[in-house]
Amino acid sequence: QVQLVESGGELVQAGGSLKLSCAASGLTFMRYAVGWFRQAPGKEREIVAAISRSGASTYYADSVRGRFTISKDGAGNTAFLQMNDLKPEDTADYYCAATLVTWDVVITTGHEYDYWGQGTQVTVSS
Repeated sequence: QVQLVESGGELVQAGGSLKLSCAASGLTFMRYAVGWFRQAPGKEREIVAAISRSGASTYYADSVRGRFTISKDGAGNTAFLQMNDLKPEDTADYYCAATLVTWDVVITTGHEYDYWGQGTQVTVSS
C-alpha cells in the first residue's frame, strides 16, 4: 500500500512558523513529483507548492512565495513544507500529494496526482 501521512499542523499565531511533514510508505519520492495543497473552509483546493522528483525545481503559489519552502530529505522518504510569517489567510487543511513522473518537472494540477495524504489542519490566529 502507498500511504502519505502529513503531520505538523496546529494552531499558531500570525507571524509564527510551522513545518509540515509528509512521510511516505510504499513509495520513494525520488521518482515522484510532490505537491502541497490546501483547502480553506468554503474555498476550493489550491496548489501551495510543488517540487520535482530530483528536488531541483520548485513552484510556489504567489500567495506563499517567499514565505514557504518545500523540500525533500535525502532518502526521499519525507517531504516538508516550511511555513514562515504565517497569516490568517493561510488557515486551511493542508494535503501532501505525490505522483510518478518520467521528467524532472513540477506538477501543479491536483488531478495529476495519484496519491494523497489525509491532511493536517493549520489554523493561524490574528
